Amino acid sequence: MIDSTLTAQRYYAAPGIMTDPGDAAAHFDSLPTDISTLVRVVRGLMLHVFWAERYGYKPDEARQRELQLRTVPGKLQRIFELDDHPLTVARPVERRLIGNCRDFTVLLCAMLQHQGVPARARCGFGAYFMPDHYEDHWVCEYWNADQGRWMLVDAQLDALQEDVLHVGFDTLDVPRDQFITGGKAWQMARRGEADPHAFGIFDMHGMAFIRGDLVRDFLALNKIEILPWDDWGLIAHSDDEAISQDVTLMDHMAELTLGGDETFDVLRALYEDDARLHPAPRWQP
Repeated sequence: MIDSTLTAQRYYAAPGIMTDPGDAAAHFDSLPTDISTLVRVVRGLMLHVFWAERYGYKPDEARQRELQLRTVPGKLQRIFELDDHPLTVARPVERRLIGNCRDFTVLLCAMLQHQGVPARARCGFGAYFMPDHYEDHWVCEYWNADQGRWMLVDAQLDALQEDVLHVGFDTLDVPRDQFITGGKAWQMARRGEADPHAFGIFDMHGMAFIRGDLVRDFLALNKIEILPWDDWGLIAHSDDEAISQDVTLMDHMAELTLGGDETFDVLRALYEDDARLHPAPRWQP
């Protein structure tokens, strides 16, 4: 009998096309192994574009182009261009890589995978950014062997952000009701348990946005962490399209993303069998 949990752990302990450090892998060799210190390393290397001014720095247009760096090798190259100290040395804010929640997540996943720790990115919505609102967000989910469970880690939120947002939980163990995956959001909206327009960011919200995060989360579970604005395949362009085209497939994908390790093999098979889920050549790293 196949142990689906062990199969999933082996899969997520290896890097994907975005998280493989490649020739830069040696830079990860001396990193700390405890999750708290490792997250602190990530936070010392990156600056979230929407929070930058709270730290006293306003990135210009050229620096904001760092948001387009998809892969970990690309990020590491730019990190060392900005500051050539070892990764364990926190950079001054003006010399940190400009990124967003997806970038913090991908970098943490890459570091954990390099250490043989099963880790994967999750795309969905944080309930801790605004009252009565689910903010578009990414976190890392890793296997805590000591506790025998998958745990959610928000690699972005440091002490300043936690204070501003009045976060009342441990960001190294984000409660499941505080981070809602794309699949869970899809089910909540489809069942009338939540207003679709409560999910999104800025003026972007609704069923199309939720469907987009469902697709991104499904792809992330297949180790394809696309950019938040990548737009192809099964991602819908309107709310009407979101609830009228391939809806049965979306429902199935949502179930698979929420099924835990028990649905891992089916989730992987669906990805492999449906070409619409594969990255277009122009999005390949």
